[in-house]
Amino acid sequence: MKNLIALFITLSALLLSSSSWAQDTQLDLSQYKGKVVYLDFWASWCGPCKESFPWLNELKKKYPDLKIIGVNLDKDSKTADEFLKKYPADFDIIYNPKGDMAEKFKVKGMPYSVIYNKKGENKFSHIGFSKAKSQKYIEEIENLLGEK
Repeated sequence: MKNLIALFITLSALLLSSSSWAQDTQLDLSQYKGKVVYLDFWASWCGPCKESFPWLNELKKKYPDLKIIGVNLDKDSKTADEFLKKYPADFDIIYNPKGDMAEKFKVKGMPYSVIYNKKGENKFSHIGFSKAKSQKYIEEIENLLGEK
């Protein structure tokens, strides 16, 4: 019985200490209407995500009007934190450990990127990341940024 009580106390403490992590952040894209939004789903175990983060940071620097949002899908905050120490993000990161946003956006692989135009319309999506294709992604973004 003592072990069961100790387990309950330990689990409660863990839940309380990580409550901000356990609560998924909801994303309301309507607040970005009038901006081109690059939504990037990622996880710490994703190899191509390691390559995409420096590229996304460069995008953020080159196109300040582009809103980049990284959606982390790790179930454990420690792994996401370790990833971000190695590959810092100069853009917003939201956490979705439950993965319901991945279901909503029909994520098919990692990283999975969705680009919205200024009207909030889904215009492009990409599975994975390849530097060879990055110029194509930039052209898509520049075209959307140029739209009125």
